[in-house]
Amino acid sequence: MTWKELYHSAEKYLNERDISPFLHGGQVVAAIETDKGNVYYGVCLDAACGWGLCAERNAILNMITNGESKVVKVVALDKTGCGSPCGACREALMQLDKDSGEMEILIDLETEKTVKLKELVPDWWGKEEFKNK
Repeated sequence: MTWKELYHSAEKYLNERDISPFLHGGQVVAAIETDKGNVYYGVCLDAACGWGLCAERNAILNMITNGESKVVKVVALDKTGCGSPCGACREALMQLDKDSGEMEILIDLETEKTVKLKELVPDWWGKEEFKNK
């Protein structure tokens, strides 16, 4: 899937809304493409109780539920365009696979500028653990 196709396929899930007096979500959506060419989506969810879930981690859970674990492309967007995953999502993405640092993240749709995850998480602490597996 091209970057534009991946971005626009995710756009249809943007639906910011109050789900209840305690839950708000849908203002960020993520699409992740796996090494098998499948795409999984997730939206963010904010909760009054203090827990929440970013769109990227929601998409990861969807992917894992469907039996996959190797991501090659990530797009995260809100109504202003695409952006970079937060620190917790970067960490979750890094922990998926020994080659996760090679996955590409779309930073700018118009120019199709991307960055590799390893550039966002230099000197990642878990590299050695993968060498032992």
